[in-house]
Amino acid sequence: MTHTYLIKNGCVLTMDKSVGNFTKADILIRDSRIAQIGPDLHSSDCETIDAAGMIVMPGLVDTHRHVWESLVRSIGTDWSLPTYLQNIYYSGYGSRLRPEDSYIANLLGALEALNAGVTTLLDWSMSYSPDHTDELIRGLQDSGIRAVFALGVSGELEYWNRESRLMVSEDVKRVKQQYFSSNDQLLTLGLAMRGPEFSHWDTTVEELRIARELGIPSSMHLGFGNWGPHDHSVQKLYEADLLGPDVNIVHGNTMRYEEYKMLADSGASLSVTPEIEMMMGHGYPATGFFIENGGTPTIGVDVVTSTGGDMFTQMKFLMQAERARANQKILENNEMPTELNLLTAQVLHFATTAGAKALLLDHKIGTLAPGKEADLIMIRTTDLNMFPANDPEGAVVQFSNPGNVDTVFVAGRPVKRHGKLLHVDLKHVLKLAEKSRDFIFQKA
Repeated sequence: MTHTYLIKNGCVLTMDKSVGNFTKADILIRDSRIAQIGPDLHSSDCETIDAAGMIVMPGLVDTHRHVWESLVRSIGTDWSLPTYLQNIYYSGYGSRLRPEDSYIANLLGALEALNAGVTTLLDWSMSYSPDHTDELIRGLQDSGIRAVFALGVSGELEYWNRESRLMVSEDVKRVKQQYFSSNDQLLTLGLAMRGPEFSHWDTTVEELRIARELGIPSSMHLGFGNWGPHDHSVQKLYEADLLGPDVNIVHGNTMRYEEYKMLADSGASLSVTPEIEMMMGHGYPATGFFIENGGTPTIGVDVVTSTGGDMFTQMKFLMQAERARANQKILENNEMPTELNLLTAQVLHFATTAGAKALLLDHKIGTLAPGKEADLIMIRTTDLNMFPANDPEGAVVQFSNPGNVDTVFVAGRPVKRHGKLLHVDLKHVLKLAEKSRDFIFQKA
């Protein structure tokens, strides 16, 4: 059965230069894909959605999030990075998860993302058993989100030991065959790697080989904290010809300046998680350093133990942190900044199109164009914090919050309408989450 929707009279930000933006236009959706974009479209036998007074744009793409941590939300608002690692991984809360806790944690975290207009995310996950893996995936499936499930290994104390040879298990091949045999689905597979700063070099090389054999992207935390200035990990990967568009580096705050160019030249992506990085001690966000060397950063929320799970906040943090860095350099020369070095349109690109490319999904999502999958959000501009939205791109980046997200579509299916999530019994979800939270806190 064909499902057709006609979104009428919205301010449409397509993020696609060949299509352009529209002060007022319509979008025709047939099944999972966008069929047409333009003014005054008509179609019979469709559901019409009035988007007057709304900005219609691609769904936000979060390239780095530990989704299960929604279950222990807000406990880490005063944690440094070492404290976080100790409490979450070193025989901490994460090690207490049962498979059923993993399910509700990922479901809760994914619903939080959808509610905030995040239609796609990379779930950087460390699984304690095949049963945990299955339940983490089921949580994502039941939420209706588009996601890259990046599967990693557990190991508690051994996990962050650079001499560790602990490696992703053969279960990744089972998972690929059982859940991800097709790339034409909402969930795809990735590999969450510890990388050369938290495991043996041979382990990194072998895990990259496995990821490429399976045809999946890989993601690793590198070049931050006091590891970055000494390890030169990106240079080692670059010189070994191991970087490429299928590799996502997270943070990169304290790498040497020339390593940003190596990263950009290789086509690898960089996930900046600005709020967590500034808070926990990773280092100053590397946004500008990567841009100056020809790269295009992407944005992630990271750990929802310590911050909210929306991308609007992260866009603001990223933009103002980079503007402040550039402005301070000018002020130190006894001059005043006359132009800002980072614009809202660029930041919106980082949070949509660039994120889709980093996750190898830009052929499907990241822009609104005929033929693309209909992952889109509608943001009310009639709310007091948004009205009047004289500059739509600026309004999204600098003024929006999750409460302004009226409607969310994922692959042509509405998952939020009129400010309410659909297809989910939220009371039941919250009850299960509370039960799992109580169990984890008691055990930890």
